Amino acid sequence: MTHDEILQLLYEETLVGNAPAVKEGVQNGLADDLEPERMLYEALIPSLEEVGARFERGDYFVPEMLIAARAMQGALDILRPLLAETGTKPIGKFLMGTVKGDVHDIGKNLCNIMLEGAGFEVIDLGVNVPPEKFVEQINEHGPDVVGFSAFLTTTMPMFKANINALQKAGIRDKVIVMVGGAPVTQEYADAVGADGYSADASSAVKKAKELIEMRRYMVPA
Repeated sequence: MTHDEILQLLYEETLVGNAPAVKEGVQNGLADDLEPERMLYEALIPSLEEVGARFERGDYFVPEMLIAARAMQGALDILRPLLAETGTKPIGKFLMGTVKGDVHDIGKNLCNIMLEGAGFEVIDLGVNVPPEKFVEQINEHGPDVVGFSAFLTTTMPMFKANINALQKAGIRDKVIVMVGGAPVTQEYADAVGADGYSADASSAVKKAKELIEMRRYMVPA
């Protein structure tokens, strides 16, 4: 296969979530000296962007997004160390966790894969994460964005508790705060003082990019 044919295969098989074919395509590409960056930026990321576009149009639903994201994850597992060696810079660092009292993680995990697929470095703190853990990890990793996920209406007030903890620690202004989860709305995000909200994994990637761009534009280098 030519390099272009391998890239086309990666694009098409990621789109339909054929994880074994994607993994094999990446391995064949590497064996044939196809650069990891080309596979990522010319096939895998465009395919995941198309998955997001289909979801927004209502042509794809969460199961289709999940299997495409898992196929992408398999490719990333192989490419990540190689991309690190070539010095490929992430577009931003995203710290993510499900808030205290909540153990739902499907939406969070899907966001993580979509973010990582789009070129973010993602640090996942898991579920049931207390405010002090978010504070500690923000201080340790210095992320551009922190994401609070909640699936239950009863745990949504933790958004405010987390933001208060960041303020108390003097780091609220150092990080962009995004919130999301099934019951969350833009109005609720505004009410608790978050910088951004997204209804799904696809829009989370777009919103995170927008917010990082805005912040970099506003802060002189």
